[in-house]
Amino acid sequence: MDLKGKVVLVTGGARRIGRSISLALGEKGANVIINYNASAEQAEEAKRKVEALGARAMTVQADVSKAAQVDRMVDEAVAAFGRIDVLINNAAIFYKTPFLELTEEHWDDFMSINLKGPFLCARKIGELMLKQGSGKIINIADVSGVRPWAPYIPYCVSKAGVIMLTKVLAKALAPNIQVNAVSPGPVLLPEYYGEKEAEQAIKNTVLKRVGSPEDIARTVIFLIEGSDYITGEVIAVDGGRLIA
Repeated sequence: MDLKGKVVLVTGGARRIGRSISLALGEKGANVIINYNASAEQAEEAKRKVEALGARAMTVQADVSKAAQVDRMVDEAVAAFGRIDVLINNAAIFYKTPFLELTEEHWDDFMSINLKGPFLCARKIGELMLKQGSGKIINIADVSGVRPWAPYIPYCVSKAGVIMLTKVLAKALAPNIQVNAVSPGPVLLPEYYGEKEAEQAIKNTVLKRVGSPEDIARTVIFLIEGSDYITGEVIAVDGGRLIA
């Protein structure tokens, strides 16, 4: 799929990895719909940067864990651009939840945003893609969906769910829609990480360094433009974390 002129919706597209994906899409000439929940200022800044690249962009506020808000977001995007060719399910939350401090609210928080959100977006937009006869969905998973981290139980489970969601959607939406995932490792460390935690994250990779958000963005671009014969796959961009 050639991205020039295509319409791409990026959930959580205003900050961190999502922002890098939005800008990479703009560089390719795509029309970028930047979803955000609370980061309105960052979303507008990302929109301006995409437009400075010569592409069209719009921002849409929506909590992706709420079906009614997802439906409104998609309706607004289609009203503006007429279609959606690619969905990037990037919006997620991440914070430490040690076992003895883990609550039902924590669990529901992670499952709603990290897993239910991608499902709701894929359900709504996948239906549109089926009518169009084409489309691509790319989920942002995590190596923790395969390699468990004890202090992050609900996060790991939610990302394991994203990996399986990718595979079942690939079957459900075949043959004209491809669904894949990108699974980051220590690419953009949490803002609250201290020096010791950062050093451990680097030590746990084969390449002995942290990656960049652009590493993820380039992999997303590859899954869109590089091949139309990949589906149901999860590409780890982790500096070798899974084999360390």
